[in-house]
Parts: sequence; structure tokens; C-alpha cells
Amino acid sequence: MPDEVQLTVVTMTFDATEPERLAAALSRYVVLSRSHPGCRNIDLCVSMTRPARYVVIQKWATPEAQRAHFDSPEMVGMAEACVGLLATPPDIDLLDGVSAHDLA
Repeated sequence: MPDEVQLTVVTMTFDATEPERLAAALSRYVVLSRSHPGCRNIDLCVSMTRPARYVVIQKWATPEAQRAHFDSPEMVGMAEACVGLLATPPDIDLLDGVSAHDLA
């Protein structure tokens, strides 16, 4: 089907030891990464039940676009900026967008 939307969804969960500094690093990453080829959307969220937990939610047009982004300078820069700011390693999950869609 030519009009079929193929989405790759990525979640990255970060537990901060320094929430303000982590929020700044992740915010920068999100803003810079939204213009990457194949990016449908990237959002930064903070947990309402765990205030030091941040979640980045990404939607990519194709698995190839998502993989290319993970090798990008923005992704590498974000990873470097997180050094010393995390209580545990980030939890990264790759999801198939079974019912995900864009409203745009």
C-alpha cells in the first residue's frame, strides 16, 4: 500500500542525579534532533510520579531514519552530556507503532 505509514517509535528513559542539568541537555538534544531526516516528532516528558525521571519519545518515518539518527552528532553529544548526571544507565526501547499515527 503506497499510503501506508510506517513508524518506528523509540523511548529513552533517564533517571537523573542532577535533574536541572539533565533537563537542559535533553532539551537541547530534542530541539536539535527534530529537524533530522525522517523525524516525525520528538518529545521530552518528565514523570509526574518520579520527578527526576525524564522520558524522550521519538517517532521516525522508517527504521533506517531512526538508525541513522542514533549515529548522529546530536545523539552522541546528548550521550556525552549525560555523563555524571544519571543514577542508572538509560533505558532505551524500540517499539513498532502498531496504532501510532500523526495528526499532521
